[in-house]
Amino acid sequence: MNAYIFPGQGAQFVGMGLDLYEKYPYAQKMFETANEILGFSITDLMFEGTAEDLKETKVTQPAIFLHSVVMGKVMGSSFRPDMVAGHSLGEFSALVANGALDFEDGLKLVFQRAMAMQKACEIQPSTMAAVLGLDDAIVEKICAEVQGIVVPANYNCPGQLVISGEVGAINIACEKLKEAGARRALVLPVGGAFHSPLMEPAREELAAAIESTVFKTPSCAIYQNVTTTAVTDPEAIKTNLIAQLTAPVKWTQSVQQMVADGATLFTEVGPGKVLQGLVKKIHPVAETRSAELS
Repeated sequence: MNAYIFPGQGAQFVGMGLDLYEKYPYAQKMFETANEILGFSITDLMFEGTAEDLKETKVTQPAIFLHSVVMGKVMGSSFRPDMVAGHSLGEFSALVANGALDFEDGLKLVFQRAMAMQKACEIQPSTMAAVLGLDDAIVEKICAEVQGIVVPANYNCPGQLVISGEVGAINIACEKLKEAGARRALVLPVGGAFHSPLMEPAREELAAAIESTVFKTPSCAIYQNVTTTAVTDPEAIKTNLIAQLTAPVKWTQSVQQMVADGATLFTEVGPGKVLQGLVKKIHPVAETRSAELS
């Protein structure tokens, strides 16, 4: 079975999407539609912007979503997922891919999500840190012992977990994690504590937008970050998308469940190859590939 997987924030690169725009008339139309919906030229920033421009959350999220969705569309008849999943933001791309969400509605939600997360970041100084070389259970235990808000945020693969929370609590947790034997505990250059309780204002804002958007029954199941199991019910999909902002991304567990349910080939659709690398670390015998364009 073929699982299609869609990347999240961090996969952006300078010039992303320009090849698609130049080669495929349908892609060009989708990019122009995105410019109209967003009210600014996302294509200028994607094609000609600097790495610094692309790092802004309000640019990064719609840019990665757009790149992923356009790639899926131009694959044409070769685009045949048996199941889908997305890493954080990538869940929105996955939901367009399996038909649960229209492209235009997906883009609007992604932009609202980005703006809401940006606002939440500005309310309180917060950050994230990558922890390498420790069992998840040890990281969870240390986070629970630190005063203040610090929680596991991304279960990326065995031995690689990202934590999220208040700046002071993250710094203390990093020291304790190194003492416990972490190979690295490195504060990341991000502007906020994504997938933590500090995203509650963003969750509330996004909930209203998601509730008022039409979600359809998808063509295949999505394995969502919050539950890690196959979901096809539109109302359940909405609930999980809303919960995702303050809950951890359980990528390791999602991939393990997809494999248990029959996935043998993982096709990454969107910028970069990060997810293929994570899948290989989670399930070394899985076959991975980048999307093949017609």
